[in-house]
Amino acid sequence: MTEPRTNTGGTSLSAHSVRVDRREFLRVSAALSMGPGLGTRPQTLWAVVEPSDDRVVEPAEYDLAITRLGVEFSGNSAVGRSINGMIPGPLLRLREGEEAILRVRNDLDEATSLHWHGLLVPSDMDGVPGFSYDGIDPGETFTYRFRVRQSGTYWYHSHSGGQEQQGVYAPIIIDPAGEDPVQVDREHVIVLSDWTDEDPMEVLRNLKGNGAYYNYGKRTLPQLLKGLFDDPGATVRDRAMWGRMRMDPTDIADVTGATYTYLLNGKNADENWTGLFGAGDRVRLRIINAAAMTYFDLNIPGLVMTVVQADGQDVEPVAVEELRIAVAETYDVVVEPEAGEVYTIFAQSMDRSGYARGTLAESEGLEASIPEMSARPLRTMQMEGMDMPTDTSAAMPGMDMPGMDPAAMMNGSVVHPKLKYSHLRALSPNVDTREPERDVVIRLTGDMERYFWTLNDKKLSDSDAIQLRVGERVRFQFENETMMEHPMHLHGVFMELQNGQGAAQAPRKHTISVPPFETVEAHLTFDEPGSWAFHCHLLFHMMTGMLVRVEVAEADL
Repeated sequence: MTEPRTNTGGTSLSAHSVRVDRREFLRVSAALSMGPGLGTRPQTLWAVVEPSDDRVVEPAEYDLAITRLGVEFSGNSAVGRSINGMIPGPLLRLREGEEAILRVRNDLDEATSLHWHGLLVPSDMDGVPGFSYDGIDPGETFTYRFRVRQSGTYWYHSHSGGQEQQGVYAPIIIDPAGEDPVQVDREHVIVLSDWTDEDPMEVLRNLKGNGAYYNYGKRTLPQLLKGLFDDPGATVRDRAMWGRMRMDPTDIADVTGATYTYLLNGKNADENWTGLFGAGDRVRLRIINAAAMTYFDLNIPGLVMTVVQADGQDVEPVAVEELRIAVAETYDVVVEPEAGEVYTIFAQSMDRSGYARGTLAESEGLEASIPEMSARPLRTMQMEGMDMPTDTSAAMPGMDMPGMDPAAMMNGSVVHPKLKYSHLRALSPNVDTREPERDVVIRLTGDMERYFWTLNDKKLSDSDAIQLRVGERVRFQFENETMMEHPMHLHGVFMELQNGQGAAQAPRKHTISVPPFETVEAHLTFDEPGSWAFHCHLLFHMMTGMLVRVEVAEADL
C-alpha cells in the first residue's frame, strides 16, 4: 500500500496522536493571514461564537487538492482518489468561533466536490453539486469560507459520483471555544471505511443486474433439507415469504467482503494501525464511519467504552461494550487502558463478511489477539418489525429497564452490552423545545431485485422539493418500508431524535439510522435558508434515487 504522506493542508492520521492540552495545532499551510470576516445575520439556534482570545483571531486556512493515487489496500494494485495524496485525507483541526478558509483544487480529469458532513454552514458552502453549487471542474480551485459554529467530531467527503468510495474522505475535529466537558489525557481519530478495487460504477452495474450479486453467504440446499426435516410447515412458509419479497434472510448488506477490504485509518487488518497510550491515560477515541456501504459493530475486548458524543454533539456518558456505527455516523468514546496491556480495536462488518482492526498499546509493534467474528446474523420476520407497532417507543427498545436506576445508567456505572439510540441523552438542553407545527412523512422505499431506492416511491428527478421555512418547527417521520437499514442524512441542520428522552434532552444527530420496517421520528428547526440535500448515506442507494431536495425559505416577516 502507498503510505500516506503529509501535505500542506492537514495532519496525516498515521501520525496523529496528540496530547489534548496542546491548544495550538500546526496549520500546515502556505501562510496565515488576516482576512475580512464573513457577514452574519442573527441566528436563532446556533449563535456564532466569537473568539475568546488573540490566538484564534486569524482564520484557519487549508489548501486541499483532489488527486489520483495508486494504492494496494487489497494486496493488488489499484487507483483511487485522494485528498493531498492521502487516504483518508488530512485531518482538519478547527476551533469553534474561528473563520475557516478552505481552498480546494481539482487535479482530476473529472468534476469533484467536498461536503463538510454535519457542519452548519451557509447553503452555498455546503458542497453538493446541483444543490449548493456546480461542483469543481478539472483544473479549477473553489474556496469555501464560513464561520465555525459548533464543536465536535465530524468528517468531509466528496459528493461527486463514486469518489467517496474511491477514497475522498477525511476527518474534522472542532475544539470548543470554552472548556471541553470531556477531560482526557490523549486522543486518537479512528476512521473506518470500505475499499473495493472495482470501479464504483461497475459495483453499481453488478447490483442493478442482481441485487444479491455480492451475497456469497446465501442459504444452501443442505440447510433447506434440514429445515424440511425439522419443521416442514414452517420452512415452506418461511421460504415462500422471502421469495415473495425477492430477498434472502442472509441479505444483511448490499456490498460485502466479497469485494470489500475494510480499513481503519487507511490500513487493512494486516497492516495494524496502532494508537499509543501511557500508564494511567484516559483516552478519547473519535470514531468516524466513512464507509460507502458498511455498518460496523465495534468493540475493544477488555475495555469498556464510555460514549460521550454522538454525531459531534455531547451526550451524557453511557458505558457500553459494543457500538453499532451506521454509515456516516460518528461516536466519541473514552477508554481507560491498563498499563502493560495491549488491546485490539475490532470493527466487524454488520454482515460478518470481514473486519477492520487496529491496536491500542504503549509502544509500536505490539498487537493483541484478534477475536473471532461473531455469528453471521440472519434477517427474520420479527427482526424486520412486521409484527411490531410503529410508534417511536416500540421502535427504540431498551427505554424501560425495570430495577435499574436511570441516573446510574447515564453516569456510566451500568455497562450496556450494546449502545441503543434510546440510551442517548443530550448533555446540553435543546434550544427549541416547541411542539412541531407541521409533519413531513418520508417513506423509505425501493426494490432490491431491480436495485433502485427512492423516497416516497420517487427518485430525485421525479420528486418535488420539501418546502420549509427558517424558524419553522417540523416533525420528520421516517417510515421504512424496505428490508434494509437506511442511514438518513439531512444537510444544514441537526435533527433531534425522539427516543423517549423528552424534548430538552433528545439527542441531536445529523444522521439517523432507520431499521427495516420501523418508524422513527425527529424534530428540527432550520435557521439557514437555502437548497439542502436529504438522502440515504448508503452511496449506491443515494445514487439510484434515495435523495430529495429540501428548500428552506426565509422566515415570514
